[in-house]
Amino acid sequence: MLVFKRIKVRSYEKGLVFREGEFAGLLHRGKHWILDPLHRQRVELVSMRETWLRHPKLDLIVASGALEGLAEVVDLDDKQRGLVWVDGRFESILEPGLYALWTGQHEVRVEIADARAARFEHAELATLIRSPGAERQLAVHVVPEGQVGLFYLDGKLEQVAPPGRYAFWKAAAELRVFMVDVREIHLDIAGQEILSADNVTLRLNAQLSYRVIDPRKAVQSAPDFSQALYRQAQLALREVVGTRTLESLLADKESVSAELERDIRARAERFGVEVLGLGIRDIILPGEMRDLLNRVTEARKAAEAALITRREETAAMRSQLNTARLVENNPTLMRMRELEVLEKIAKKAKLNVVLGEKGLAERVVNLL
Repeated sequence: MLVFKRIKVRSYEKGLVFREGEFAGLLHRGKHWILDPLHRQRVELVSMRETWLRHPKLDLIVASGALEGLAEVVDLDDKQRGLVWVDGRFESILEPGLYALWTGQHEVRVEIADARAARFEHAELATLIRSPGAERQLAVHVVPEGQVGLFYLDGKLEQVAPPGRYAFWKAAAELRVFMVDVREIHLDIAGQEILSADNVTLRLNAQLSYRVIDPRKAVQSAPDFSQALYRQAQLALREVVGTRTLESLLADKESVSAELERDIRARAERFGVEVLGLGIRDIILPGEMRDLLNRVTEARKAAEAALITRREETAAMRSQLNTARLVENNPTLMRMRELEVLEKIAKKAKLNVVLGEKGLAERVVNLL
């Protein structure tokens, strides 16, 4: 029967001695003989190179005080989290519980964080969130450029955040996040069928330009403020276009657009939105109405062309009448006109002319 047990503890090891299930102490470097005739003692060798001392009876080992000066002991309650660095490198985020880290072989640093402050801020946040297990403890959200983030904790707005990275303890509160785009946005309002005041069915395509100026109001005013704004733009189109005849709508689209903008701006204020413009891009008519309007336009243009022709003819006749009066009262002018005519003829044909006392017209002898 063996009475003594020989235990060898290396320089990087410690021996955990248990007697009848109770922790009895540590064995340090060296060779040890343990008297145990009844086999009531048990020695477990643990390596200090592993950094972490993990044992189901860690509470008994810590309570004995045997780890003092040998290990960093961390006891975290429900409101605390531990940030662990080993040899200058971030190791992990500790959940509530009891931990022990050997300090003999490694440089160990533990930072205690208060998880009751829901938002977690740290100078090395980018490193911390990449560590294994960080996703179990932290909810990380990135607000992209051109947007703002609204963070609600337990239903209450905590922060309206500019672009950047934000982290929150998951156990601290119920977190809801809304991203709101604060850049200029163009919203197409296509295929709107509207009945005009003269009972013509029109198909309209419009475009709404807007920008969010109050993100908090935009999120709280409606479940989807963009969709709500789209509906309001539809209503504004029906109210403005539906009170006008087709002729007035086609004749003055600028005033229609201006009235639409005034209407939608008033509606958009309650969504925290600034309307930059609302305009009608296309007005599409039914086929038979389009053909009818083309015929009307063609007839109108033909009438305008005929009127212009008559005006030109009248102006030409008036000019001829004025010329005749001038020639009648001035014989010398008549003679000059005759010479101009002869000059034009002479360029294209042979011409023999004999002039007499009473004028060219009465003395033409030979004209070839």
